[in-house]
Amino acid sequence: MRPQTDTIIDSKPDTRGKVVVEMQHVHKSFGDRDVLTDFNLQLFERENLVILGKSGSGKSVAIKIMVGLLKPDSGSINVLGYDVPNLSNKELNELRLQIGFSFQLSALYDSMSVRENLEFPLKRNLGIYDRQQLNEKVMSALQDVGLESARDMNPAELSGGMKKRIGIARTLILNPKIMLYDEPTAGLDPVTSGEINELILRVRDKYNTSSIIITHDISCARQTSDRIVGLFDGRNKVGGTFDELKKQNAPDLQPFFNY
Repeated sequence: MRPQTDTIIDSKPDTRGKVVVEMQHVHKSFGDRDVLTDFNLQLFERENLVILGKSGSGKSVAIKIMVGLLKPDSGSINVLGYDVPNLSNKELNELRLQIGFSFQLSALYDSMSVRENLEFPLKRNLGIYDRQQLNEKVMSALQDVGLESARDMNPAELSGGMKKRIGIARTLILNPKIMLYDEPTAGLDPVTSGEINELILRVRDKYNTSSIIITHDISCARQTSDRIVGLFDGRNKVGGTFDELKKQNAPDLQPFFNY
């Protein structure tokens, strides 16, 4: 399948240091429906990259391909030096331990307390069972998201914003190199959304993470992004900083900036 010639790639990648994610000419279809058609992406060390697009535009599919949950029909995907489509299950697990995923609905286990939710990945992925070590790591992660007092609460007792924070804490507890945020402000009021956006920035500064933020919330994109990729019709038609894209006045972006 020939790459689309009108895809616009950010013209300033070489100024940002090491590339940690690179997706080139990625195509993905489900039956007769083309979801990604020549999708290209680069993510750099300590960069917050927003993928902006409408619901159903292929944002989540691109991320699932990036972490090996879906196979592309064609194209190359390199993440932290791993050739993702050709990895064994063992290698995929090694890669995924270095990637944190903050789910849109937080994905907390209702039957577990906050503390138990945070201990779970430490036990399952790192084999840590020492009580003192578990307590130290749990409290450190909760301090990072400002919710030390929620340690013994159950998910049902948490507000939507608190659930988002706990979900981020559970991801951070494994000290990932890359963070993936799926619609981090969905369903939140403007004040809480702003707090989550600030948390995303603090996470990058403390953990030196590279982050991909999937959103259709232009306020989230403005507040969290170093750079934005606009995903429309299955490919990234526009790319640049928030201010650059606002000045471009591209037709695909007008509904977002005029909202």
